[in-house]
Amino acid sequence: MKTIGIIGGVGWSSSLEYYRIANEKAQADLGGDHSAKLLMYSIEFGEFSKQERLASAGNWDPLNATMLDAARRLKAGGADFIIIASNTLNSRADDIEKNVGIPVLRIYDVTAAKVNRSGIKKVALLGTKFTMEEPFYRNALKERYGIDVVTPNATEREYINRIIFDELVRNDIRSESRKEYVRIINRLVDEEGAQGVILGCTEIPLLVHQSDVKVPVFDTTRIHVEAAVDYAMSKSCFSRQKTRSCFRIRPFPLPTGDHGRLFVFPGLAGPQARNSSCYRCFGPSLAAVAAET
Repeated sequence: MKTIGIIGGVGWSSSLEYYRIANEKAQADLGGDHSAKLLMYSIEFGEFSKQERLASAGNWDPLNATMLDAARRLKAGGADFIIIASNTLNSRADDIEKNVGIPVLRIYDVTAAKVNRSGIKKVALLGTKFTMEEPFYRNALKERYGIDVVTPNATEREYINRIIFDELVRNDIRSESRKEYVRIINRLVDEEGAQGVILGCTEIPLLVHQSDVKVPVFDTTRIHVEAAVDYAMSKSCFSRQKTRSCFRIRPFPLPTGDHGRLFVFPGLAGPQARNSSCYRCFGPSLAAVAAET
């Protein structure tokens, strides 16, 4: 099993969910007394808040430095790849991969894939103002899968953002805030035609649940963690190349008597597949590569 590195602390309550879900899934998948192999570096939220305000004003340097430091510490501790327990901070994934040299499993990539598998063609997105207004979710959904994204209006975005930072990151869960979030979701469904909703902040699933709304809810915390555990157990690959994907077919015995996995790279075969980023994700433990038939 690969070791998962988690950059958490933004805020601590959702980071706790990352730890819980990862270990519950590992135990469910492996049975017995198994658990996930993981490391967590928790960012101090007071420092983050100051850096986030600077970033909002256009100065990303302090926050970038914090993220790179966290990633380097996790890599030095033995993490094989990193997940960032914050939708907003997944926007820093490219910088981490470039400057630290460790793969980052992006929350918006795995969420977009999950929405696509559901068959939904238009989805609402709730999150911080940054997440709702910046293009990374919209690009992941629209450019790759043709799925439209609708967001709350400006007044609603301000409200959603305020509740996240004034209440949810402090684990302050209020019924009146839940009612207003649900009202916003229902408006996006009834007026904008949203067929589902992405809870695009890892704190929002603490407030809004599937039972609260009438359309499918995409809990980005759970989607992200479960994808990370799957990858840690080599059940999936998170190559970001649009034309490549891979998935487990069956156990494949290696000559040494160890056991790897047989993967398929659609449209690729032979040396081309072995040079792909999917192949490099798994290193020498990948047993064989074949073209999809």
